[in-house]
Amino acid sequence: MSAPRLEGRTAVVIGSSRGIGRSIAEAYAAEGATVVCVARDVDALGEVVASIEQDGGVAVAQRCDVTSDSDVAALRQFVRDAYGAATVLVNSAGMHKAGRFLDYEMDDFRQLMELNFFATVRTIRTFLPDMIEAGYGKIVNVASTAGKYGSLFQSPYNSSKHAVVGLTRCLALETAKQGVTVNAICPGFVETDMMDRASAELQRVFGVDDPEKVREIVLARVPQGRFLHPEEIAHLAVYLGSAESDGMTGQALTISGGLILV
Repeated sequence: MSAPRLEGRTAVVIGSSRGIGRSIAEAYAAEGATVVCVARDVDALGEVVASIEQDGGVAVAQRCDVTSDSDVAALRQFVRDAYGAATVLVNSAGMHKAGRFLDYEMDDFRQLMELNFFATVRTIRTFLPDMIEAGYGKIVNVASTAGKYGSLFQSPYNSSKHAVVGLTRCLALETAKQGVTVNAICPGFVETDMMDRASAELQRVFGVDDPEKVREIVLARVPQGRFLHPEEIAHLAVYLGSAESDGMTGQALTISGGLILV
C-alpha cells in the first residue's frame, strides 16, 4: 500500500468551516496531513475537526479573522509553536455579491477585495517567510472561473478573483527558485452555501420569481449540465499540496464542467 500523499505535512486551510474549504481540509487529513482548520465560526470549525478525527485524521481548529493583521500573525505563531512551520497554505475564504455595476457602493468593492484578495495577500505574506526558510512550501489559492473571464452582474467579485489569479502568477515567478510553488484553482459553479446565496442575489438581478430558474439559467451555460461538488475541488487541491505537483507553479487550473476551456 502506498503512503498517504500528504503524510508529514502541516496544512493551514483558510476558510475551512464550510463548502470547498471544508472539503479540502477533510481531504488533506484523509491523505495524512496535519490540518489547521481556520475560520471565524468556532462552532462550525469544531464540527469539521470532530468529523476529521472521527475518520482517523489529525486536525485542530483555530479561529482567525483573515482581514486582521494581528489575527493572522497569531495564527502563524500558533503553527510555528505547535508544528514548526506550515508546509501547505490553502486560501479558501471568500464571499460573493451580485448586482448591477451602478447599484454597487464603493464599500461593496472594498469588502470583496478585502476578503477575497487582500486576505490572501496577508496570509501569504505571513506564512511565506517560513516556507522560504524551509526551502519548501505549497500555496494553493482558491480563485474562480470568474478570475478568467467577464460575467454579468458580478463586477466586484470578478475583479477580486482576477486579482487572485494575477497574484498567483506573479508570486510563482518570485518563489520558483526557493522551493515554493504557488498555484490557483478556478472552480466553476459548485454546490455550496455560497452558490445558494448567489442564486438568491441573481434572482433579484435577473428579475425572475424562482431561484430554481436562476439555476436553470446558470446550468444552461455548463456543457456537463451540472453543478460541481466540493469534493471534486478538494481532489485537485490534494494534488497541488502534494509532491506530485512539485514541477507545477504559476498555474490557474480550471475545473468547471466545461464552462470555460482555459
